[in-house]
Amino acid sequence: MLIVVAIFGIAIYLSPQSKLEHADAIVVISGGDTDERISEGVRLYKEDYSREIIFSGAAASGTVSNAAAMRNIAVHEGVAPSGILLDETSVDTEENAANVAKIIKAQNFHSIILVTSPYHQRRAYEAFKKELGKNFKIINHSAMDKEWSKADWWSNSQARFLTLGEIMKNFYLLFNK
Repeated sequence: MLIVVAIFGIAIYLSPQSKLEHADAIVVISGGDTDERISEGVRLYKEDYSREIIFSGAAASGTVSNAAAMRNIAVHEGVAPSGILLDETSVDTEENAANVAKIIKAQNFHSIILVTSPYHQRRAYEAFKKELGKNFKIINHSAMDKEWSKADWWSNSQARFLTLGEIMKNFYLLFNK
């Protein structure tokens, strides 16, 4: 019984979810299953949860940043280019949070919907909370991920690897605040 509680407890801890509501911006950070993250951000935009999307991520390879590539897909899917802001320099979660926080403050936003993969949601949330402050409203909302789900993350080696990596990174953040 303790093992079952631990398995589901880890999944719930790593993937906090908030009740969806309108926000000043939708923030989509690249990494993991980026295609699913983009699709979820576009879906939220089309369902009018926000009229602004911030895409964050440097180039994984080549000269086009992940943020610019995500913008191109979103525009193709019907998002107005005027509603898209970019952070094209972030190479990790902490930089995503720091660089996007600058955009958020410049735009005088007071709330965001944070979109990432479910296993990454906790760490992304903590990084953004650190940059934006406790009183800033962050709505956690994960995209689906082909490699990981709360219900069966232990069932394949890639999902176990992702989970253990995130647990270690979350512990590091917890003890290095």
